[in-house]
Amino acid sequence: MRALKFLLQKELRQIFRDPSIFFILFIMPMIQLMVLPLAADYEIKNINLGVVNHDHSGYSRKLINKIVSSGYFRLKDYSSTFSQALRGIELDKTDLVLEIPAQFERKLVKENESTILVAANAINGVKAGLGSAYIQGIIGDFNQDVRMQWIQAPRFNPQPTIDVEYSDWYNPDMNYRDFMVPGILVMLVTMIGSSFASNNIVREKEMGTIEQINVSPIKKTQFILGKLIPFWMLALAVLTVGLFIARIFYGIVPLGHYLTIYVFASIYLLAILGLGLLMSTYAQTQQQSMLVSFFVTMVFNLLSGLYTPIESMPQWAQIITRLNPVSYFIEVMRMVVLKGSGLADIKYQILALLGFAVFFNGWAIVNYKKRS
Repeated sequence: MRALKFLLQKELRQIFRDPSIFFILFIMPMIQLMVLPLAADYEIKNINLGVVNHDHSGYSRKLINKIVSSGYFRLKDYSSTFSQALRGIELDKTDLVLEIPAQFERKLVKENESTILVAANAINGVKAGLGSAYIQGIIGDFNQDVRMQWIQAPRFNPQPTIDVEYSDWYNPDMNYRDFMVPGILVMLVTMIGSSFASNNIVREKEMGTIEQINVSPIKKTQFILGKLIPFWMLALAVLTVGLFIARIFYGIVPLGHYLTIYVFASIYLLAILGLGLLMSTYAQTQQQSMLVSFFVTMVFNLLSGLYTPIESMPQWAQIITRLNPVSYFIEVMRMVVLKGSGLADIKYQILALLGFAVFFNGWAIVNYKKRS
């Protein structure tokens, strides 16, 4: 135990000997946590709209005003022909074109139906799909308003309708930040833990101090624990600051207990730091370890369910996510923050992370060879 104590003291002093370490460990992740959720928005707004109005009636003007006033669209082009409006899409000035045919109001009143053309720039498939869905929903509301006016006139006999009442569970305000901030915090903690841990043993090799440790009576297990525990403590500190910022800056208070987050985070960090130390035992230079760590972290983050649902991924990608520790932590963070889940609800994820921790750290201990 004395050898482990001295190793921990040596590692902590070595970490904080560099003044830039504090900035990299705490200031940079916190700035990212405050900025990234503002940009990572699932909601599409400010869609540039081009309009071709062949009718110029009261109904057509009312429809255009309803679309623009929704807050999702900006009227950027008002053309007289569809070919002119399509030119705006070709020049990337507009994202959607709405063409209202001649006699739109007349057909709607006399024939009870009319046709509207919506053309979307589908280079950005997500923007085109959501923009088309938004405008279809607005047109549907406009159609319902018109029908209600006719019923009151009375234009038609009232017909039976089905009213749908719905409620949004766990995130009733549909606030994307409540969903994204926990995941982004996991990503930042992962990047800090894996990158610093992967450089740890390599730095000893480059400085030449690894030979002094190799000829000492320190056991391999003690050496790995001495490298792991300091960054485990620092990563938990980063998580604490991140949860504080999430509460102050975004008003996010977990419905579950903070203890649940810390218990799972402690196990998760054992696994991810063990992976970093494992990569460090193989690398010969810090450049090698940084490149490998960047590659692994990028794959983990993209296949974690942070930005896209795991259920929508191909089957082979879903299998890979089961081997990704980051996906478990993001899932648990969202369960605790939004659903109020407890330790009993995340027992499967805890067992999976314990398996990862034992596997990666065991491999790192076995792979680290002391040479006299």
